[in-house]
Amino acid sequence: MKRFSFLNRIERLKDNRTVKEIVINMILAAVSLFVNGFGVYLTIQANIGAGPWDVLNLGLSKTFGILYGTASVIVSCGILGIDILLREPIGIAMIIDSVVVGKSVDLFNRINIVPKCESPVFGIPVMLIGLVIMAYTQFTYMSAALGCGPRDTLLVALAKRIKKIPIGLISIALLGLVTFAGWLLGGPVGIGTIICAFATGPIMQAAFLSVKFDATNIHHQPITDTVKVLVERKAA
Repeated sequence: MKRFSFLNRIERLKDNRTVKEIVINMILAAVSLFVNGFGVYLTIQANIGAGPWDVLNLGLSKTFGILYGTASVIVSCGILGIDILLREPIGIAMIIDSVVVGKSVDLFNRINIVPKCESPVFGIPVMLIGLVIMAYTQFTYMSAALGCGPRDTLLVALAKRIKKIPIGLISIALLGLVTFAGWLLGGPVGIGTIICAFATGPIMQAAFLSVKFDATNIHHQPITDTVKVLVERKAA
């Protein structure tokens, strides 16, 4: 069975060798991350406990009286700074990620498009729908080949430096630390937190398989190379 023409289109654009390809992929990444924010919004509106990173964001929001998106941007930019200090490759989409997801959640909160669920009977399906949306938008975002998310980059960076510990255990430890810090700040922890921690990976894997996407085949373009293509084109 042939893949959708949209998927073939993405395949042709992922090299980012021209200004047109970079611009199209930046738009693809931005739109994907905006929709990803809707998925995150649904997991929060499920009202059964947020995902680990959102426990932290919501905890910061509650403690300091700031918007969720503002807290998310602060956390994301902080992690991005750590990635840079660890000399991990940074892509332009990582910067887009740091801003768009959190602020899109603020927009959906303002619109109040989906009310908070009042029981797990409704909350669990809403959370799972959110995770599915996040999984598919992760595919389109990564297909832009302009960088992974700051958190994923941090996890890889830690795994490279703590080679004696499996990356799965490092991920569990990192998520546990983030959840605990968020809980101390008043972030919502519940069954949804457990669902996010253990179901996100399998749902994402199923989504990637459904569109025959292999994330390991994507070679993300560093921001230095992106700037080089843009500058050379301008000079020409």
